[in-house]
Amino acid sequence: MTGPVDYDAELAAYHAVLCRAWDVRPGDRVLDIGCGAGRTTRDAARLALPGGALGVDASAAAVERARGLARAEGLRNVTFEHADAQTHQFAPGHFDLAISRFGTMFFADPIAAFGNIGRALRPGGRLVMLVWQAAARNEWDVAIRRALAGPGDPAPDAGAGPDPFSLADPATVTEILRAAGFAGVDLADVREPVHYGPDPAAALEWVRGFTCTNEALKHLDGATAAGALARLHDALAARMTGDGVRFDARAWLVTAHHR
Repeated sequence: MTGPVDYDAELAAYHAVLCRAWDVRPGDRVLDIGCGAGRTTRDAARLALPGGALGVDASAAAVERARGLARAEGLRNVTFEHADAQTHQFAPGHFDLAISRFGTMFFADPIAAFGNIGRALRPGGRLVMLVWQAAARNEWDVAIRRALAGPGDPAPDAGAGPDPFSLADPATVTEILRAAGFAGVDLADVREPVHYGPDPAAALEWVRGFTCTNEALKHLDGATAAGALARLHDALAARMTGDGVRFDARAWLVTAHHR
């Protein structure tokens, strides 16, 4: 892998999985939850013509980036809004399909959030999303936490911050979606690598931006933090391949339809 590291580069293999699964059809109106810089929204919009796509994200900076990229690509059937999908007032029954690439794990009240998303879908409208499986099944999380821990110390846990593994349990996901008005819930196992950059230095810079990394480092003094970063660099270097720094990862491809 060459070029700058960003979420689109990190999740390229998972993007391909989502694109194969979402079955966007001409004329569809697509809602993209947690759209980030809008790659998924833009790709869906191209397939949906003469329909279109709306991407929403809680990050204003990401939404501005998404708008700029859409303008640069000349897309006219895509829009972006800085919004919380849990509470945003979407047009009722407007969308045929809701998609998300790892953008639905951070809701304070997931039943309320998916209920709100469901109300934005027409009856029978579909939900297709990717969420992480358990932390222990994701090599990237295990390796990062072990590297950040001191020798002989247990790996730090996720703490009180946002939990990327909140939808890791299939029974929990099914219960949430059924309570939110969805039926036909299915979870398919997906195992693809994540890519952290062309070399260990680029990967370290990328991983230092992760919430789990920041949370662990901020509790360490200078010398201890330097040791943790050295161990993290070594852990990243150990995963160097001919295609850059890669880690094994596991996710669920979740599909359902709104009743």
